[in-house]
Amino acid sequence: MPCPKIIALDMDGTLLDEHGRIPDAFWELLRLADDREVLVTPASGRQLATLRDMFTTHQPHTFIAENGSVVFHDGRIIDVTAMPEQPVREFLRAFETAPFSASAVLCTPEQSYSLRGASKEVEQEIAKYYHANTNVDSLVDVPFEQPVKVALYVDGDAERDALAWVQAHAPGLDHVVSGQHWIDIMSPAADKGKALLAIADALGVPQEATAAIGDFLNDYTMLQAAGTAVAMGNAHPDLKTVADEVIGTNAEHAAVHRLAAWLSEQ
Repeated sequence: MPCPKIIALDMDGTLLDEHGRIPDAFWELLRLADDREVLVTPASGRQLATLRDMFTTHQPHTFIAENGSVVFHDGRIIDVTAMPEQPVREFLRAFETAPFSASAVLCTPEQSYSLRGASKEVEQEIAKYYHANTNVDSLVDVPFEQPVKVALYVDGDAERDALAWVQAHAPGLDHVVSGQHWIDIMSPAADKGKALLAIADALGVPQEATAAIGDFLNDYTMLQAAGTAVAMGNAHPDLKTVADEVIGTNAEHAAVHRLAAWLSEQ
């Protein structure tokens, strides 16, 4: 098949290896993609500030951050899909008495907030994904604008231990399991697939000329939307059911090899 014109790459479990690093071979491919006018965009549940920090070696033109609720292109945020403020505050208030152990991160387009006093392990986990984070005494009382996501880090298994409670206490919002310990709560109008199609539409690229590679449930809509859908070998079983192709694992740098193969067909 010809090389796609837009390629969306999930980060954790996809582009990043088993140590959480971007493989060295990726950087030359990213430069080659730029030279050939192929848009390679990271598409992640991570914060925009975090993504930009991770790509200091060579900055992509576009980032899909916060699971598609924040889209950055050519130096500026071009789209934000926020949740209504009141349901977010009501959920955060209910979360204070949730029947499972978890920590919440309240996300706005360029800033996040978490409770002061978390364990060292939780603080390290939050710091990994949210570089522009502020510790506060109460999330309910934060004077935030444009809430784009509430991320829960669940001490146990997020899907098993917390998802049903979250669904019951955040009606009208979307609830996505984005990792073994993470649940993301967002606007129903925001997901990686919609962000990918919005970028394609803005650039005049037909859907069939787009591609996406992912590994977990927050990538599901992105693979559904893409002209070519690729699931990692380490992907959630549900993701493999909507993929056109299943490749190797992130430990094998399979996403980088797939990108190289596409660019060789350019």
